[in-house]
Amino acid sequence: MSYATQLLQEEVLHYPTLKTVLQVEEVLMNAQKALSREAIKRALGGKIMHQTLNLILHYLEDSGKIYISEKGVVWIYNQSKKLSQAIRKGVEH
Repeated sequence: MSYATQLLQEEVLHYPTLKTVLQVEEVLMNAQKALSREAIKRALGGKIMHQTLNLILHYLEDSGKIYISEKGVVWIYNQSKKLSQAIRKGVEH
């Protein structure tokens, strides 16, 4: 079951704003190492609810932008134009 399906079955207290999602993305993009959820909260000044942060992290994971491991959260999305072109021109085997 995807996280989106789980959300439909749970009561979400607070949905994140676009500004909050972008702030979390920026923190993760600029991180030099894997960050714990608590480290992300501290980087945001502690102004984010735990459930809201989890919702954002699951969205970013489902969209292929981050990887969540035991050691923390890591940004994996690559915006390289060369990579995008190679993927478009590539042949699937």
